[in-house]
Amino acid sequence: MHFLHPEFLYYMLPVIFILFGLLLTQKPSQETYFSKEVMAKLRVSANTLTLQARNGLFFLMAVLMVVALAGPVIDEGKVEIKAKSADIMIALDISDSMLAEDVYPNRLKLAKQKALELLHLAPTERVGVIGFAKNSYLVSPLSFDSAAVAFLLRALDTNSITEKGTNFLSMLDVVDNSIKNESKKYLLILSDGGDKEDFSQEIEFAKEKNIVVFILGMGTTKGAPIKKPDGSFIKADGEIMISKLNENIKELATQTGGVYIQSLNSNADIKAMLSEIESHSEKKELKSQEIARFIPLFYYPLGLALLILLIATSSMSKRERMNVPSLFILALVFFHTPSLNAGLLDFMELEKAKVAYESGEYKESESLYKEYKKSTKNAEANYNIANSLYKQGKYKEAISSYEKATFDDKDKRAKNFSNLGNAYVKAGEKEGLKKALKAYESSLEIEENAETRENLEAVKKAIKEQEKQKQKQENKDNKDKSDKNEKSDKDEKSDKSDKSDKKDEENKKQSDKDKKSEDEKKKEKEEKDKKEQEAKDKKSKEKTKNEAEELEDNNTTAQPKPSQTQPMQMSDEEEKKWLKQLSKKQTTYLYKLSPNKKFEENSDEKPW
Repeated sequence: MHFLHPEFLYYMLPVIFILFGLLLTQKPSQETYFSKEVMAKLRVSANTLTLQARNGLFFLMAVLMVVALAGPVIDEGKVEIKAKSADIMIALDISDSMLAEDVYPNRLKLAKQKALELLHLAPTERVGVIGFAKNSYLVSPLSFDSAAVAFLLRALDTNSITEKGTNFLSMLDVVDNSIKNESKKYLLILSDGGDKEDFSQEIEFAKEKNIVVFILGMGTTKGAPIKKPDGSFIKADGEIMISKLNENIKELATQTGGVYIQSLNSNADIKAMLSEIESHSEKKELKSQEIARFIPLFYYPLGLALLILLIATSSMSKRERMNVPSLFILALVFFHTPSLNAGLLDFMELEKAKVAYESGEYKESESLYKEYKKSTKNAEANYNIANSLYKQGKYKEAISSYEKATFDDKDKRAKNFSNLGNAYVKAGEKEGLKKALKAYESSLEIEENAETRENLEAVKKAIKEQEKQKQKQENKDNKDKSDKNEKSDKDEKSDKSDKSDKKDEENKKQSDKDKKSEDEKKKEKEEKDKKEQEAKDKKSKEKTKNEAEELEDNNTTAQPKPSQTQPMQMSDEEEKKWLKQLSKKQTTYLYKLSPNKKFEENSDEKPW
């Protein structure tokens, strides 16, 4: 047996020995005043440990705990552990063609995600990274630190190498130089294949250097244009260039002993590729280490120390054992008594209130119970206050107090509901009987009582009588209302008949009057027309007379020229006829002034 951490023994045990040595050799304070014989006579004998014995137990417990901290173990032998790995070099194409977006989000970003997933799936393998385009560079050598490799991998983009193009041969050369003295070297290429059609030179180089190539083809055979950071597309000979997946690259994989897989948007392709790499690769031993195996023993001294602690703390005197629970009870009294609010002399106040109630002094009883409630904040006091108010005839106030009263005892709750029902009946409110019924039912649900049952039945009868009286009154009111309506209908009909007779007479008088006025109007119109006709005849006679006179004058004078002729005058009737005729032919209020006039057309005039 030996200790895994012996420093605990070296540094802690000496301190414990000194501390408890002083404690064990120290005399009790009373021995400085009294001799041992006197103390033996004064001390009460008890079957308990002495102070020195208890301190000795504490000392032993401290030593055992330090031994447990030191970690005692038993050797069980040694085990050799070997670290094996298939070294994988990842080559990431970072040429401009990897910016094509025929896969989401683009070929380069998808290739990065595939490489990071490989690092996640193979945490025990050594992985390195190469970035290549026209030239190739070692980004990270083979390493077990997958977090550092992932950090360097994320930083790669198309601007990492200024010379554009895709050169697989230079990338294979970097792989050969970075992994030396190995029988086989495993390379995973994530690329779209570039534009090369013949990979015979690369295949020959890979075979010569024992490089097994695995290729994950990025992109599609349909292809896509290559978008620049400014949003424009790369052009060749003035036309937008379409970059497609070069499937000829699969020859490089299959002829060097590797596998070719076209990429997918899911992780199924990289998982399949990793399983293919692990099945083809020969894992080599990187290093081996012997690890000692042992059986831990710390729990034995620790368990023994806990047992000693139990013995030392439980072997106390009777006086001490009595004091501990008493202190506990005092703590409960002072710190955990929120509901004990009553004073020591509250029972005297209750006795006074009870005596006053029994002697018929209900007002004094009410005031005493209210004071008791204020001092104790006891909800049960509301019941006694309500009883005092009930006896004084203050039924509404009593109802309020009964409703506030709360009890834990079923018998008291039942009585409270019963008294509440009585108060509702006495109060004489509109809905009092129904509320009383509910209160009695609540009381009987808690506890059956003959008196309460009688009150309940009496209230039910009273409610039925009320309903009957209410129904009778409603029937009577309805009958009176119907009689009143009938009478009013008859009166209304008679009034209507009288009014209609009067109206007929008035209409008759009015019609006679209208007839007379019409005859008078007709006569007046006839007289007026007659006068107008006489005036017209007189006018026409005068006109013919003037014409005749003019004809006589014309016989004696020469015939006038056409330009000297006077316009012909029309009679009123002829004028009316002409106006009527014109109004029939008129279709609009617009007039065409010169319908036959033609205007010269200008051929050079603009249409607008």
